[in-house]
Amino acid sequence: MTVFVTGAAGFIGYHMCEALLVRGEAVIGLDNLNEYYDVALKEARLERLKGHDGFKFIHADICDKDAMQQAARTADDARAVLHLAAQAGVRYSLTNPSAYVETNIVGQLAILEMCRHLPNLAHLVYASSSSVYGGNSAVPFSESDPVDRPVSLYAASKKADELMGHVYAHLYRVPMTGLRFFTVYGPWGRPDMAAYIFARAIFDGEPVRLFNNGDMRRDFTYVDDVVAGVLSVLDSPPIDAGEAAPHRVYNIGNNHPEPLLRYVEVLEKAIGRRAEKQFAPMQPGDVKETYANIEAIRRDHGFEPKTGIDEGIPRFIAWFRDYHGV
Repeated sequence: MTVFVTGAAGFIGYHMCEALLVRGEAVIGLDNLNEYYDVALKEARLERLKGHDGFKFIHADICDKDAMQQAARTADDARAVLHLAAQAGVRYSLTNPSAYVETNIVGQLAILEMCRHLPNLAHLVYASSSSVYGGNSAVPFSESDPVDRPVSLYAASKKADELMGHVYAHLYRVPMTGLRFFTVYGPWGRPDMAAYIFARAIFDGEPVRLFNNGDMRRDFTYVDDVVAGVLSVLDSPPIDAGEAAPHRVYNIGNNHPEPLLRYVEVLEKAIGRRAEKQFAPMQPGDVKETYANIEAIRRDHGFEPKTGIDEGIPRFIAWFRDYHGV
């Protein structure tokens, strides 16, 4: 099977490409290698993927119509599309909102348009986010909860992705699934996320900034668990019974929120150094707690996260030490 993966040089995209290649799939990976964070990290991930015979890379932007038309011709035999390219990050959406409209909304439309014309496509899986739950206070977050109170433009753009996905599944009967990822971390992770930011600060002897005075909880989800869940979903597209749109949305999280201060303690233990803590107010667009109800994806796809932070964080730190030579 050929799988077309956008965001192939990104954190989750890299891990998904590698897992697909290891199990014998042909992978066409697309990425624009933008400068939202260190391009060298993206290039290092990409070099590892290029070591596989079944990997083909396209350097292109999903918002570039001409490039996407060419990519569609390259991916003509793709049986599945895994759309992970996005402008990520809540705080960055406060300073560069147009990037979220361009990549997450215009880019989503480009992928939907491409997919409805692929002759052999059986399933489109795309990335949503736990951020869509916004101001919801009832936990754990369930897919049936209302998500009409986003607190960041990033969250609004991901909810728009889900709505657009439903429309295309309804109109063109393209089976698709949206996945609401909950704070994914692990080796080759993103430098703008907590594990990376905190680790770098501790190694450098800089203060770790803890927003909302550290009174936060996150459903930290280890990347290997995410990969297993995404593979299970990718292999089982929604059935088109001819009435409801063949479109599903699932949470994919650890189902176990951790206090932020405990997260820092586990990092300290793995690094072998104490963190200097700097407490700060809640940031605009942020939320106090995330907590995934995973009953739906467990029931339909057998998803069962296995890795808590006591195991996952040391693995991340081992990679961090090796990659940065510390």
